[in-house]
Amino acid sequence: MSERLLITFNAGSSTVKIGLFELDGGPRRVGKGMIDFRRAPLRFELTEGPDRFDVTLEAAPGSDMHEVLEEAFGRLSWHFDLGLIEAVGHRVVHGGDTFSGPVRIDEAVLSQLESLTALAPLHQPQALRLIHAIARLRPELPQTASFDTAFHRTNAELTQRFALPRALHDEGVKRYGFHGLSYKHIAGELGRLHPEAAKGKVVVAHLGSGASLCGLENGVGRDTSMGFSTLDGIPMATRCGALDPGVLLHLLGQQNRSLKDVEDMLYHWSGLLGVSGVSADSRELLASRLPEAREAIELFAFRIAGETARIASTLGGFDAVVFTAGIGEHQPEIRSLVARRLAWLGLTLDEAANAANAGRISAAESAVAAFVIPTDEEQVIADEAASVLGAKDAPVAEAAGRV
Repeated sequence: MSERLLITFNAGSSTVKIGLFELDGGPRRVGKGMIDFRRAPLRFELTEGPDRFDVTLEAAPGSDMHEVLEEAFGRLSWHFDLGLIEAVGHRVVHGGDTFSGPVRIDEAVLSQLESLTALAPLHQPQALRLIHAIARLRPELPQTASFDTAFHRTNAELTQRFALPRALHDEGVKRYGFHGLSYKHIAGELGRLHPEAAKGKVVVAHLGSGASLCGLENGVGRDTSMGFSTLDGIPMATRCGALDPGVLLHLLGQQNRSLKDVEDMLYHWSGLLGVSGVSADSRELLASRLPEAREAIELFAFRIAGETARIASTLGGFDAVVFTAGIGEHQPEIRSLVARRLAWLGLTLDEAANAANAGRISAAESAVAAFVIPTDEEQVIADEAASVLGAKDAPVAEAAGRV
């Protein structure tokens, strides 16, 4: 094994994905795991590495994550020499207008990240807790931040603007877009695997518990379904997707619901779960015979297809579609339902290839190419961290010791 390691943290709203990478010869994954905060007690699973495990953590999550990480590090140390870790890379959902690429974390950067918490209330605090916890446990380690919003900075000003007073736009109320690390990876993989298709107008569908779409032109981001927050766009596992703001006025006004109650409903009780009343897991909904479950799946596919057509309009064409993330990579029926609604744009699937989750799933006669490409956000974090820390002008991290 290499004598130099890098560890990455991909913080979601309810899970933290962990990657371990050898640095020598370029970041190369040697371990992969996840801490699942949806389960009580917490579970820590290692799915790649010199061994596999799925264990219970005794530490309880809270405002301070250092006890959870300390226990997780202790379990990892059975299989890796954590003394060889030289740096830590983090996925940070929101970079606002400040960050257009990865940065090394210092005191000023940390302060700016904290100021953006209100724009991503589910995800930003989790990343910040991890940054603080690492600073407390291993203060000598430099830390970097990679931003989900950065990839979408190439979107035109017009696509970023809401039809609101200009002063609000200038204050930062605009369409930022998310899942940028995934889209960066897919843009690179598409260029490597299908270079001709990558030169065209491509819609990428990142379909997981969180879901969004992105329009690429010659590998560069041009439009995306998510906007100011991670609620926007297509329906998700528990998030609503695009919503008439009049609904919010009704809930807060006529129904006199509290802001906290409405926020909880939009983030945790809507989407597939809200429509079906059964589950947020599309696999369970596909297996269910309940009409409500089927309606949730149909609505999901309907909105994906509609948003794909909208983004194709932004691009001025539609040459290829890429499905990625958990649902996009592994659920042929969802892809088939979406494709049927896009047949008028020239998309036809090879159903045998689709059922096999093949890399290329479009039929020979299809005017639009269709691909399934696995995403790897942790690899992007590792690559960006190595790039930032290898730069001669990288600032000295000052976050150490701050909790």
